[in-house]
Amino acid sequence: MTITKKNFGKMKDGREVHIYKLVNQNGVEVEIINYGAIVVSTSVPDKNGEFKDVALGFDDLDSYLNRNMFFGAVVGRHANRIENGVFELNGVRYQLAKNDGPNHLHGGLVGFDKVLWDGEIIKKDGRETLQLSYLSKDGEENYPGNLDVKVLYSLSEDNELIIEYHAVSDKDTVVNLSNHSYFNLLGHDAGDISTHELKIYADKFTEIDENCLPTGEILDVKGTPFDFTELTPIGPGLDSKHPQIINGGGYDHNWVLNAQDGKLAKAAELYEPSSGRFMEVYTTKPGIQFYSGNFLDGLKNCKDGATYGKRSGLCLETQFFPNALKHKHFPSPILRAGDEYNHTTIYKFSVKK
Repeated sequence: MTITKKNFGKMKDGREVHIYKLVNQNGVEVEIINYGAIVVSTSVPDKNGEFKDVALGFDDLDSYLNRNMFFGAVVGRHANRIENGVFELNGVRYQLAKNDGPNHLHGGLVGFDKVLWDGEIIKKDGRETLQLSYLSKDGEENYPGNLDVKVLYSLSEDNELIIEYHAVSDKDTVVNLSNHSYFNLLGHDAGDISTHELKIYADKFTEIDENCLPTGEILDVKGTPFDFTELTPIGPGLDSKHPQIINGGGYDHNWVLNAQDGKLAKAAELYEPSSGRFMEVYTTKPGIQFYSGNFLDGLKNCKDGATYGKRSGLCLETQFFPNALKHKHFPSPILRAGDEYNHTTIYKFSVKK
């Protein structure tokens, strides 16, 4: 596996942004920029050996700067939603930005998806690895603590995109990092994802209200459109009149993974039958958000001139549960001063013939 680096553009203040291309011996390619730690493209073969880019995104830096859809980005300091943008830690009340209706979403107005990370190509476990580093200063987006964050991207010869997250803070704080890639295994410009089949290794999911915010209730998937305990086509559930589908405008829910011990385990499988492309998701996190691209609305002039309509891509975001700071029975995103936050997620690509 090799990594090459070239210029991708400049920020408004003149700082250079670079794009890194990760290539393995099978010809799989992943491109990442150090603005937002964004995965720009993921090119993988189908059952006939034809390569296509299966990650939604843009061709140019200006689009990432000005047309934010979280495509491919690392989101934080706290991914997903916090009710009313408020949490209490050590008796102190913190008011965060409300950037998603009444709620705080993906780290606020300038989350980790909108900052320039320091990029370095390092050797780890015998292969070249892209290390992206960022210091989120105490009070940034009103979160406490100087948080030193590192995200490592590598590509194995088994076609695994490996993402490792590390963070440490000098004060107690909250951390919940995730990658917000939108996938379409037919190709990023192929349209609707309803023919995809999904399996999630979870028997339960977290109920949401009309603001897509977990209520604290944990529901059983059995007998509902949320039962993906076997590979199941996505399309029929999208048209369901189930109250939870109506609340989310489709799927925009967190599944409670069966593996809750913090060890790397399979969380999901995604399959597109006509192409044969197959993606497995592994994580050390307790939850995964399946988002069916409900808010894509005909975004024009995207990568390769594509238009991304509703449900042109889907996300499988590994995470702590949303709104966990309110619901104490959810796994906690609190990171104590001096402790290390460590989280690994793997997206593994193959074909089924």
